Amino acid sequence: MQRNDEPVYYGDYLELDKILNAQQLKSAEYGKKAHDETLFIIVHQVYELWFKQILHELNSILSIFSQEKVEEREMGTINQRLGRIIEIQRVLQEQFSVIETMTPLDFLDFRDYLVPASGFQSIQFRSIEIKLGLRMNQRVQFDQSSFINRLSEDDKKYLLAVEGSPSLLDFLEKWLERLPFLEFGEFKFWKLYKEAVESMLITDREIVNNRTQLTDGEKQKQLIELDVTEQSFNSILDEGLFAELKESNVVKLSQKAFLSALFISLYRDEPALNAPYKLIQNLIDIDENFTNWRHRHALLAHRMLGTKIGTGGSSGHEYLKSTTSNNRIFLDFFNLSTFLIPRSSLPELPKKVREKLNFSF
Repeated sequence: MQRNDEPVYYGDYLELDKILNAQQLKSAEYGKKAHDETLFIIVHQVYELWFKQILHELNSILSIFSQEKVEEREMGTINQRLGRIIEIQRVLQEQFSVIETMTPLDFLDFRDYLVPASGFQSIQFRSIEIKLGLRMNQRVQFDQSSFINRLSEDDKKYLLAVEGSPSLLDFLEKWLERLPFLEFGEFKFWKLYKEAVESMLITDREIVNNRTQLTDGEKQKQLIELDVTEQSFNSILDEGLFAELKESNVVKLSQKAFLSALFISLYRDEPALNAPYKLIQNLIDIDENFTNWRHRHALLAHRMLGTKIGTGGSSGHEYLKSTTSNNRIFLDFFNLSTFLIPRSSLPELPKKVREKLNFSF
C-alpha cells in the first residue's frame, strides 16, 4: 500500500460542505420556513446513504454469485456482507423513532410543497428490491403502475435494465441446484426422506387415535390436519405437484433448489453445510427486516396522514400496509420449516457422504 504524504483534512475528505449544505427547504421558497422540514430531509438523506451502502454490499455479493463456481472460501465474505446489511437494516428501523418526534401538524406545515415527490421515486430502494429478487409483476397493482409512471425517463430506463439482470434469488437458485450429496451411488436421499415422513405421520395418527381424552370429532379434526400435512409433504416431493405450486407462484425456487435448501436445513450441523445454512438464515433475516421496515413505514404514514392520500398518489397507509405482506422475496426459505422432521427421524447419511461434508486435513 502506497503511503500518503499529503495531509488530509477531515471536512475535505468527507466533503462536508456538500453534505451539510444539501438541505434546501421547499417551505423557505414559498415564505416561512417549516422547522421540521430540516429533520424530514436529513432523515431521508440518511436513508439514501444507507441504501447506497446496502447496494455496495449487495453488488459485491452478486458479483461473487455470478461466477460459474462459487469457491467455499467466498462463503465467509458473503455471510459477513449480508450480516452488515442486516445491521444497517436495524439502524434504518431505529430512524423511525427520530422522525416520529415530528407531529402530524408539523408535517402539514410543508407537506403540500412536496407533491408529487414520493418514496416511490427512491431509485436506490427500488434497485435493492429488484436486485434481491422482487420483480415488477410480483408487486401490488398500484406499485406496478407507479414503477413506470412516476419516474423520470432516465430512472425508468435504469430500473428496467436492473430488472433485466439476474437477481440474487436467480443466482441462489442456480447455486442450490448444484448442491451434491442428494444422490450418491445407491443412496437416494429423497426416497429415504419420504419413508421417514410416512413413518412419522403413521406414528402421529396412532397417537391421535389412542388419545382417549379426545372426542371423536376432535380426533377427526386432527386426522384431517395430518392428511393436509401429508399432502403438503407430497407437494414438494412430487415433480408434477411442485410444478403446479410454481405455476401459481406459491413457490419461486425450482424444485431442485428448494429441496437442496431443505437438505441444508436438515443437515445444518454437518461442517460443510454450516456456511450455506447461515446464508439462508441471513436472507430470512433480511426479508424479515424489510418486512418490519415496511410495517413501521405504514404505521408512520397512518400516524402522520390518517387516511389521506399519499403525496405520490397512493392510498397512503393502506398501500404501504399491502406491500408489507406482498413484497416478500425469500418466502420459500421461511417455508422450509414446514418440512423439517426431528433429528431422530432423519435418514442416516452414508459414510462417504459424511466424509465429503466434513473438513479434512
